[in-house]
Amino acid sequence: MEINFKKLTECRIEDIIKAWNRGFEGYYIKIEMTPDTFFHRMVNEGLSMNLSFVAFHGEEPVAILVNGIRTLNGKKMAWNGGTGVAPEYRGKGVSRLLMEEVLKIYEKEGIEVATLEAIKENERAIRLYKRFGYEIVDSLVLLNGTREFATKLDTSIQVKAIRPEQLSQKPFYHENVPWQCQWQSVKAGESQIYYDSENNILGYCLYRRIWSKEGKVEKVIIYQLELFCEIHREIMDMILFSISGEVGNQVEFMTINSSLSNPAIQYLQANGFQKTTEQVQMVKRMN
Repeated sequence: MEINFKKLTECRIEDIIKAWNRGFEGYYIKIEMTPDTFFHRMVNEGLSMNLSFVAFHGEEPVAILVNGIRTLNGKKMAWNGGTGVAPEYRGKGVSRLLMEEVLKIYEKEGIEVATLEAIKENERAIRLYKRFGYEIVDSLVLLNGTREFATKLDTSIQVKAIRPEQLSQKPFYHENVPWQCQWQSVKAGESQIYYDSENNILGYCLYRRIWSKEGKVEKVIIYQLELFCEIHREIMDMILFSISGEVGNQVEFMTINSSLSNPAIQYLQANGFQKTTEQVQMVKRMN
């Protein structure tokens, strides 16, 4: 079977969207895209049209792989933000060809660390990535939970709101987190730092609020929640109240690609938040 590759910049939008939607047909999570949602994601998450590509069999778009590149901790890092193959082309070696093509791109671009995430149950994909030198380095979860605060919370904990760009300059900020949780990927994001009454740092949160048509916060997406203190109900309630800013209104909270080893995530899961998805984070050190 002869497969040809074209950069997204060389493809018609109809072929890109067809490759994506067919590539993720029957996937564990429904991620069907329109042209608007696809380009919105590419821009918001810092993905590259020039380094992402569609695979064609003749004139038919049969697979897609999207990439982003940025520098972290002084190293050039790549993220595979989605690899999909149309159902009728699965099990025919197309995934292997995609991986060979993307590793050529990484080598040409001087990538030092390649990363991706895979749904825990997607054993076929995990085996493929391992075959190409990726190793599992962490387990990640998406959690969902709701909270409603009847009154404004009275607490001695101090809250300082800063821009995510400023948060990234703080010595306690965790730069080495999954791509979608890095501040560069959180467009329209907000962040807060928490202190005790003696001005000792307790932790920080990077998040994004989603508003209803009525002007109320209906959902908060948490990208990073790092606490450097003992975790208890008072501090967690204060943080959830502070990032939602809502009184007397039920708010949905969702964590994105949070490490299962994070004590704050463990606390949320033990106190009513439900796991919706578990993924593995995989890394390949390029030679």
